[in-house]
Amino acid sequence: MKNLLFQYKPFLLFLGKFIVSYLILTLIYQTYLNRFDAKNAEVDSFTLLVGNQSAKVLSLFDAQSYTMPHLKEPSIKLFYKGKYISRIIEGCNAMSVIILFIAFVVAFTGKLKNTILFILLGSFLIHILNIGRITLLCVALYHFPQFEHLLHGVIFPLIIYGVVFLLWIIWVNNYSYYASEIDKK
Repeated sequence: MKNLLFQYKPFLLFLGKFIVSYLILTLIYQTYLNRFDAKNAEVDSFTLLVGNQSAKVLSLFDAQSYTMPHLKEPSIKLFYKGKYISRIIEGCNAMSVIILFIAFVVAFTGKLKNTILFILLGSFLIHILNIGRITLLCVALYHFPQFEHLLHGVIFPLIIYGVVFLLWIIWVNNYSYYASEIDKK
């Protein structure tokens, strides 16, 4: 049994760090979300920021793009060309993707400065990509509403998770201590 633990120690350390950091970040985020009253259709401020930033980008294409609160549920209505196209809920703000990204980077430990910098830059990139995703999805849904499931459920998640996966590969191969171990061999 001791040999098995020693043999799988790197994996078990990775798994432990990932689970602990994921749970801590999720708990912090959930505590933040609990400050908002979803029963009264109150939207958290980060989702509101994402919605407003998406509308700003959309307004570059059309001046009749804007957001307004949804009065019956905790979401933001997004309008494009004066038409209600989609709603932005808490799940659309990409915070769960950012938490997953951070937990993975923390689990594959690297130098503290590199870790913090990579987490900040990666999180910012994910946020910017998410704004682009919402914007492009809104334009696509305006022109091709019949493809909503394909666009919202397949193509755009594939893009954002694909970028997160590429960021993980870059982190593991270039900045984590695992990369340093490979370089020594």
